[in-house]
Amino acid sequence: METMHNNPWKILSSQVQYDNNWIRLTEHQVLNPAGGPGIYGVVHFKNLAIGVVALDEEQHIYLVGQYRFPLEQFSWEIPEGGGPLAEDPLLSAKRELLEETGLVASQWELIVHMHLSNSVSDEKGIVYLARGLEQRSAQPEETEELTTQRIPFEQAYQMVKTHQITDSLSIAAIQKIKLMMLEGAL
Repeated sequence: METMHNNPWKILSSQVQYDNNWIRLTEHQVLNPAGGPGIYGVVHFKNLAIGVVALDEEQHIYLVGQYRFPLEQFSWEIPEGGGPLAEDPLLSAKRELLEETGLVASQWELIVHMHLSNSVSDEKGIVYLARGLEQRSAQPEETEELTTQRIPFEQAYQMVKTHQITDSLSIAAIQKIKLMMLEGAL
């Protein structure tokens, strides 16, 4: 497959429009690939999106449910959160799993690396498979009101198919696990 490596966009000027602890929005005055003038807004994320598929010996998965402010609705997801860019993503994954579910795992495998919305942001997502689970006490952050459920993996897969799970990291992770199962890797 042939790929194009040269940037066809020309940036004329850039100005930060918004900046907080999590994101920065920059508006660029550009010449588009055809040479026409325009603007391009880019959201820079200051953390990695970290997700964890916690899968036990009985092939049950742990899901976390919470109200998502931007969507104005409840969402079922794999355990996930933000990890500092300068930190090992695995450390962030272990922390998120413990915080949201109270689980610790003895086995970890990187299964997904993705860009979440690459037309408007630089956000990167990383998902791990966690096995060898042991229950401890959950430690949610003060901004989180969570519901946790342990369900058969196939039920979670059906929730993806029927649009009950709509979070992109969760969909990618659950689809990847299903593929791994079909290939005999799990």
